[in-house]
Amino acid sequence: MGIGSGIFVFVVGAILAFAITVQLAWIDLRIVGYILMGAGLIVFVLSLIFTLRRRRTTTTTRTGIDPSTGARVEERSTGADEL
Repeated sequence: MGIGSGIFVFVVGAILAFAITVQLAWIDLRIVGYILMGAGLIVFVLSLIFTLRRRRTTTTTRTGIDPSTGARVEERSTGADEL
């Protein structure tokens, strides 16, 4: 599940809680709507946290000529940025 799924579940819960006026004897749609809204909010927040905590990698490549030997030098470095 991702950010979009969390928003979708929240919206379905809001529709059940506030827009549907059907009374069913075996289920309370308002409570189900509130539960879905809470679950959607939790999924949204967790997805946002995991997306922001994802590591970013940086790769740098430099090419040049060594002045003392005249040879071509290639330098590569890889690093990980953390938030």
